[in-house]
Amino acid sequence: MLPFHRVAAEDFAAVNQRILDQLNSDVPLVENIGHYLVEAGGKRLRPLLVLLCARACGYRGNRHIDLATIIEFIHTATLLHDDVVDTSELRRGRLTANAKWGNAPSVLVGDFLYSRAFQMMVALQDMGIMAILSDTTNTIAEGEVQQLVNAGDPGVGEDSYLTVIHKKTGALFEAACETAAVLSGCTGEVQTALKLYGRHLGLAFQLVDDALDYRGNPEALGKNVGDDLAEGKPTLPLIYTMTNGTEAQVQLVREAIEQHSAKQLSSIVEAIETCGALDYTMEHARAAVDNAKAQLAFLPDCAQKTALQQLASFAVEREA
Repeated sequence: MLPFHRVAAEDFAAVNQRILDQLNSDVPLVENIGHYLVEAGGKRLRPLLVLLCARACGYRGNRHIDLATIIEFIHTATLLHDDVVDTSELRRGRLTANAKWGNAPSVLVGDFLYSRAFQMMVALQDMGIMAILSDTTNTIAEGEVQQLVNAGDPGVGEDSYLTVIHKKTGALFEAACETAAVLSGCTGEVQTALKLYGRHLGLAFQLVDDALDYRGNPEALGKNVGDDLAEGKPTLPLIYTMTNGTEAQVQLVREAIEQHSAKQLSSIVEAIETCGALDYTMEHARAAVDNAKAQLAFLPDCAQKTALQQLASFAVEREA
């Protein structure tokens, strides 16, 4: 357990139990896939953000447990759908649900998790939270579609890339923090600050993920290095290389994206490294972390605020 998890250990245990309670279904396959995903572990950063932000804002109730569970269900549903779209076979070092059970069950259980999240959302009886989360799920879906459109297109620029990763990743980080502030009855100023903290933190995590896809350790990552390339995803390391590399490097990367091929992975990794693309990506991630931390000035000093600062630092220090 990482330091920022320990601060919320008691609440986190309650969320884990709530997740298990809410996976109940008359259809055994739903529970089987749901429990398989829960047992896979992961950092559970999005529900953690709800817990830390709520307590940092002085919240003393227990509805943040349900809110954190809702956020985790939405995230897990997106992973199920993502793995089907990307035809992924590994996640967190284990077979993906679609590799184990097939595409149709994975999509349908993802739909179950989405609908269960919205059932729980209604039970919270907070229209402000419902408005944020309904907009967020729509934004995530848009990001998924745009990423699909961008796949195989070497002409995608940095601005388009940043828009997609905000929609796919940053939006749910943002919503986790903002809804925790709304639940806590914070001022609009604090709500906005935490929303921006989540936005910048999500950006940093995705940027680092995209760098680790070419520099990471497969065992630590729990997936194959170069997966993004095999899916034709024009991420920032590739975009930078096509803008700043030699003519041969540009052609190499363009063809790999167009062909959705990782056959020349070692040569592409060398091109990315030599032209400074990974350093550039990490610089962007560190700037995003600095922006995230700056938003925490609105919070009073407390263990949860410290944990949020540690979490931001972890975003760029991690190896998986």
